[in-house]
Amino acid sequence: APAPQRLNSGLPVNIGVLFVPQQEAWVVERMGKFHRILEPGLNFLIPLLDRIRYVQSLKEIVINVPEQSAVTLDNVTLQIDGVLYLRVMDPYKASYGVEDPEYAVTQLAQTTMRSELGKLSLDRVFRERESLNASIVDAINQASDCWGIRCLRYEIKDIHVPPRVKESMQMQVEAERRKRATVLESEGTRESAINVAEGQKQAQILASEAEKTEQINKAAGEANAMLVKARAKAEAIQLLAAALAQQHGSAAASLSVAEQYVSAFSKLAKDSNTVLLPANTGD
Repeated sequence: APAPQRLNSGLPVNIGVLFVPQQEAWVVERMGKFHRILEPGLNFLIPLLDRIRYVQSLKEIVINVPEQSAVTLDNVTLQIDGVLYLRVMDPYKASYGVEDPEYAVTQLAQTTMRSELGKLSLDRVFRERESLNASIVDAINQASDCWGIRCLRYEIKDIHVPPRVKESMQMQVEAERRKRATVLESEGTRESAINVAEGQKQAQILASEAEKTEQINKAAGEANAMLVKARAKAEAIQLLAAALAQQHGSAAASLSVAEQYVSAFSKLAKDSNTVLLPANTGD
């Protein structure tokens, strides 16, 4: 693959007075040997002796990592591409540490990606993309420190799965959805049965409590009625006793008894054909 080219202003000609743009570092050699790095702003050089050998951009660099094939732990071949974000931290190392630092970092990112994917299964590749990106960044920074370049982040753009594997994954997803639907339906049926049983239990408890309350109230009413009747009968007896104690009370009692006797005697033949008469009916 062709080496990615970094944006810079090219190699300017030494005319003695130079203006270095912001976010650029110009590496100057004097008679073929490194002399110094020009800072942004006004700089003075000696024509013919000094030469601007490298121009390094200090801005963040975005590099597309070409699509590559990698094999996962469960032997599935994937096609993966990504985006690499770099920044030149040391212009001297970036100029003299490696011939093409961006190209070297790109190749390192591809090899690291293959190595990291070989440690993961297909399912974990989709779940652990963030950790996979972090692992690639750490591996690149360990190797690119001597190149004066720091990898800021690495992002996976696309993961292409073979068609058959994609169909298998789709079938697996559908089976998982059917399983969850069946589990949810069974749980709903179970909850419904529990709710019905709980409702019946509560209804029986309330009915028994209502029946118990009704019996208690009925017993209390009967007891109160008996007490009221007893009190009324006692008062009647007291009044009767007081009346009998008065003058001519016994005669009045005899008259009341006689009236009741005549009334009872008149009803003897109404309930049965057999009549028992006392011997002294005229008493």
